[in-house]
Amino acid sequence: MAETTKKRKKRKNNGVLRDVISFSIYLLSVLILTYLVITFVVQRTVVTGDSMSPTLSDGDNILVGKLDYRFRTPKRFDVVVFPYSYEKNTYYIKRIIGMPGETVTINERGEIFINDQKLDETYGAEVIRNPGLALDNVYLKSDEYFVLGDNRNHSADSRDPSIGPVKADAIVGKAIFRTYPFSGWGSVK
Repeated sequence: MAETTKKRKKRKNNGVLRDVISFSIYLLSVLILTYLVITFVVQRTVVTGDSMSPTLSDGDNILVGKLDYRFRTPKRFDVVVFPYSYEKNTYYIKRIIGMPGETVTINERGEIFINDQKLDETYGAEVIRNPGLALDNVYLKSDEYFVLGDNRNHSADSRDPSIGPVKADAIVGKAIFRTYPFSGWGSVK
């Protein structure tokens, strides 16, 4: 009888040990999967400031798709996220206006010209222009993008020498979805 009790205890201890190991493997798998998704697929970002207003507002929570640009190049009018070179852990969110190899000019009325052709900015977002802020020809290299905020009056963007044109390999990803506030929940246009 004593031996049977010992065997039962041993089986019970083995069962508990198996459960602990199984749970540990499950937890480790979840952590690794979460790390891989955040590193390579999507990240949550909080918008700070009004440079993309009215498209995005201060405090908006958005998801940034990191995988999209591994398979295709960014397009004009995509809203992208990239790091600010002079401050660690600071990211900017802006709209692509000029593509690699193009020349960008902004006249005194705030109108944009790409290779001497006026840019039609009818992409679904309201643009707040900054008349009087002319910009002579900016020649983009084969790996550079010219980015602007939708609220041009309050945007540090490619017009600012501390930012300038954004290199293709600096773009973290594309703003794809607003998760908060719930009233603005949906895709980023």
